[in-house]
This record gives sequence, structure tokens and C-alpha cells, in this order.
Amino acid sequence: MESIQKTIQEVREKYAPDKRVALFNIELKEENEVLSLEGETNLPEAKSELNALLRKQGVQVKDNVETLPNEEFEKKCYGIVNVSVASIRSNPRHSAELATQALLGAVVNVYKKDGGFYLVQTPDMYISWADNDGIYLVTEDEKDEWINSKRVIYLKEYGFTYSKPDLNSDRVSDIVIGDILKFSKADSQFCEVKYPDGKTAYIPVSECTDLDEWADSQNPTQESVLAMAKRFNGVPYMWGGTSSKLLDCSGFTKTVYFMHGIILDRDASQQVHKGELVDTENGYENLKKGDLLFFGRKAEGDKKERITHVGIYIEDGDFIHEGGTVKINSFNKEKPYYSEYRTNTFIRARRVLSSIGENGIHTIRQNKFYYGEK
Repeated sequence: MESIQKTIQEVREKYAPDKRVALFNIELKEENEVLSLEGETNLPEAKSELNALLRKQGVQVKDNVETLPNEEFEKKCYGIVNVSVASIRSNPRHSAELATQALLGAVVNVYKKDGGFYLVQTPDMYISWADNDGIYLVTEDEKDEWINSKRVIYLKEYGFTYSKPDLNSDRVSDIVIGDILKFSKADSQFCEVKYPDGKTAYIPVSECTDLDEWADSQNPTQESVLAMAKRFNGVPYMWGGTSSKLLDCSGFTKTVYFMHGIILDRDASQQVHKGELVDTENGYENLKKGDLLFFGRKAEGDKKERITHVGIYIEDGDFIHEGGTVKINSFNKEKPYYSEYRTNTFIRARRVLSSIGENGIHTIRQNKFYYGEK
């Protein structure tokens, strides 16, 4: 039993060290002297390796592990977000903790259903539960058709789509920066678009642009990152928020960089491992505009390091972050907005702009949920 448990743990650590982005819920059970593997995983290669290792050890174990997506989603195992912002929770109920959000037009993997919720995986690989009203199920062919279609991306922080090419017509829905819709046609004033479920709507042409052209034209600079960050000044904090409606700290940094065509990991404790490490051993002199700053608890004794917050460096000790609202604080004691708390809890910094395409920093063009497998 100990040997099998050790093998299960080794495979788990190899394939699913972070349960936020991979499912490997496999346990060993014994009943009537018969050993069995029970549980579920979305990693068929991990399940295969586990069984191969056990056979190699001469262990006879019955495999009852379900590979996700389950049979219910054998054909329609993908979804496309069909509302401006889909809230995704830690458990399949509305009262559960908000884990993250996904924007209109984003493709997700769909693994299983529980009541009115789908277990989904978002473009940043986060796995949690989405209200099924916000997810439009599609087949692989339909998913590919959406990805290969002409799409537009919304560029204002917040707005609406309309039932007719007229701002006084009925609204179809709200819409936020980063939302994506299928392009139909356009004139000098309005763009006709389609939602994933086929609904037709209209957006002012001044508020959106062609997704492909936008993705290919992105050339983020220190100045453009800060300009985008400051567009969210004053947006209130909400745990799990990743849209311009409401944001948490890592949702803020994700959104700022997403609007430069860069997909960051969901949480600050994940973002801290990506990009180029900046030397802050002797202070802040090596920091550059746009660097990500990470805060939390330093490792001490038996206590491990814990990253709990992230912001974006400006200059002269100043940084912008989501802390109650999106606001500017400073490491500089001479500034009226100096934060002693953030200064004392600062841990390290990472540079995104020097690592695009490497060090775990990927673009929307490189992401299969937006542009398919390469």
C-alpha cells in the first residue's frame, strides 16, 4: 500500500503539482482484499503512466479512474463564454467562493456537469465551476470554426451592445474591455457582431477592432502598460474579479497585460514564477516601469513563503495595484501615499516585457483557446 501511494504521489507531482490548473484526484482503495484506483483526472497521459508504473512493479490494481471530460461531454466538450463576464466558482453552487472570471468569446474546456454548473478550464488553464447559463457548449468543429472566424475585440472599459445600429435601440447586453465577438459586417458607424450562441448585436465601430490585427500589432512598452493600468484607477476590489467591472490584485495585472496581448497566470502566487527575476536585493534601483511587484510573507523557520498580492511598478518608488480600489502607493517615505505595510511585505519583482514568448510568458497568438493548436 505504501509503495502504491508513493507512486501515485510521484505521478501527481510530475503532472499536476498545481491543482488549480490540473486534475489528478486519484486515490487507492482496498475492499475485500482487492485494490482499486478511484477518482478522476483530465490528464490521460498521467493515468496511463501511473498504470504502467504499477504494472512494472507487479501490482494488480483495478482501474476505476474516470478520464475527463466524462461521457456526457464526449461530443460537446468545449464551451464559449456567452456573457460579458462569466463568474467561475470554487464549487458548483452560487454561494461558493468566486475563483476567477472569463470574458465573452473565450473558449473553455468543459469536463463535467453538477447541477447548473460546468467544470471548465479557462485560457489561463484555471479549473473551476461556471454557471451553465454563461457557457455555450460547442463541438470541436464548432470551436474551431469560432477560433478561425473573423472576430472583433472590445476596447472600452465598459459599454453595451445594441439590437439595432442605433444607440437608442434596446440593449442586448453589457460588454467589457477584452470581450470578443464574431464579426458579421460594418459600416461607418456600427459593427454587426454575433455572440457564440448566434445572437446578433451592434457595437459602435469606434469601440472595437479586428482581433487578428490587434493581436499582431501589439508591441507593449513600459509606457503603454502604465497607461493601460491607470485606465482602471478607482475600480473597486472583488475577490476573484478579472474584468473591468471589478478586480482583485492579480485580476488587475492579468487584465492590464491581456490588453497587450499577453496572458498571465491567474493568481499572484502563480505569476511570481514567470518572467525575468529582477534583482531587488539592495533596493528598488533595478526596477523598471511595468515590472510586477509581489508581496506577502517571507519564508521563516518552518513557515514557507506566501505570495498574497501583486502590483505594477511605475517609477520613483511608486506602484499601482488593486487594494480596495485600483490606486497608487509608494515605497518612498517622502510621498503622501507611502505604504509602510506594502513596503514591509514586498518580496520580489518579475519583468514581463523582457520575457514575451519565454520564461512562461505567452501571447494570445500562442494560446490554443484563442488561436487553436500550433
